[in-house]
Amino acid sequence: MASATKKISVRGLQKGFEGRDVLRGVDLDVDEGRSLVVIGGSGSGKSVFLKCLLGILKPDSGIVEIDGRNIARQTDSDRRYMTNQTGMLFQGAALFDSLTVWENIAFRLIYSENKSRKAARNKALECLTQVGLAPEVGNLQPSALSGGMQKRVSLARAIASEPRILFFDEPTTGLDPIMADVINNLIVDRVKAIGATAISITHDMASARKIADEIAMLYQGRIIWRGKPDEIDKSGNPMVDQFVNGRAEGPIQMTLRRR
Repeated sequence: MASATKKISVRGLQKGFEGRDVLRGVDLDVDEGRSLVVIGGSGSGKSVFLKCLLGILKPDSGIVEIDGRNIARQTDSDRRYMTNQTGMLFQGAALFDSLTVWENIAFRLIYSENKSRKAARNKALECLTQVGLAPEVGNLQPSALSGGMQKRVSLARAIASEPRILFFDEPTTGLDPIMADVINNLIVDRVKAIGATAISITHDMASARKIADEIAMLYQGRIIWRGKPDEIDKSGNPMVDQFVNGRAEGPIQMTLRRR
């Protein structure tokens, strides 16, 4: 059996703000075509971790390799390479209010890949159907859409350029359980369809179990556990156990009380 190819490799990633350490040496690998979900409580560093991977934040130290290339250096060449590789579904959908739905989906195709508006529109409408929305939705303004529809449009935008890496930031936040499951199913389907490597951050355990090949928990700036979704209930880690079961009492709460 051929060994897996690492798409993303993180070593010793550290990031702090005003003397407060947020990431304290994160080590993580993601194989090509795999879906990793990073869980953790509020303030655990999930968003900072994601921003470091995206190049929005520059790490204080450490390595972030994409295809063996250390993009943590943040040279212009590194940023272009990362941009060309990735698609992103933002927590709040982050659609442009002044553009129609299809223009939102096609934004990168038009302004970064220099496709014609006709070709970009056709691709946008194709992506709409892939996330279960009718082509007519493309002519609407984002304000006319429900929260679930906005998430679908954001997913369509993320996959429009057929990226090799997809990032998902709290993809089910603000959705009812049924629509959240719809979004989870679409994420699984689209990630597999384009063969992308995916990293998601969430505190929604139902979402994590659904979309992950593996789950990793971030706690106090480090990865404290990693395994398959069906292994997490038997992790043997008290912090993981408390988080997964949503218990107020436990070692995480004790840490908070000491601060």
